[in-house]
Amino acid sequence: MLAVVIADTHIPRRAKKLPDALIPHLERADLILHAGDLMDPKLLNELGDYAPVKAVRGNVDSMELDLPETMEFDLGGIAVAMIHDSGPKKGRRARVKRRFPEARVIVFGHSHIPWLEDEDGLLLLNPGSPTDRRRQPEYTFALLHAEGGEVRAGILAV
Repeated sequence: MLAVVIADTHIPRRAKKLPDALIPHLERADLILHAGDLMDPKLLNELGDYAPVKAVRGNVDSMELDLPETMEFDLGGIAVAMIHDSGPKKGRRARVKRRFPEARVIVFGHSHIPWLEDEDGLLLLNPGSPTDRRRQPEYTFALLHAEGGEVRAGILAV
């Protein structure tokens, strides 16, 4: 199972649309994860044209989006949790592990800083942003592969 992971798209404030280079990845996705700050409700429909979408509410998302603050689900036999804001870097691993004790993978956004760390049975993944890099050198997204109880992830530049 392949999930394309994005966050902090801030459409239309930071970009009018998703970058063209992201589209081939969306086309081959089994699932699309959006870790909040979509802003435009139409983006969920657009993403849904490629694959099923799971999304959580970001701090700038309107109530019109009707998204949960957190989500837990199974991805190819792997327990995944998703939240927009995981809090400060210091203490993050322990904090999110307490919040989602069953999760093997925790996807988050908010900072726009790509983050991939797989230690002690917990994979933390922030895909960065494909449309608003802030002070980061590149626009980014992530791929999350889960199959047969095994998981791997990578962050790619758009």
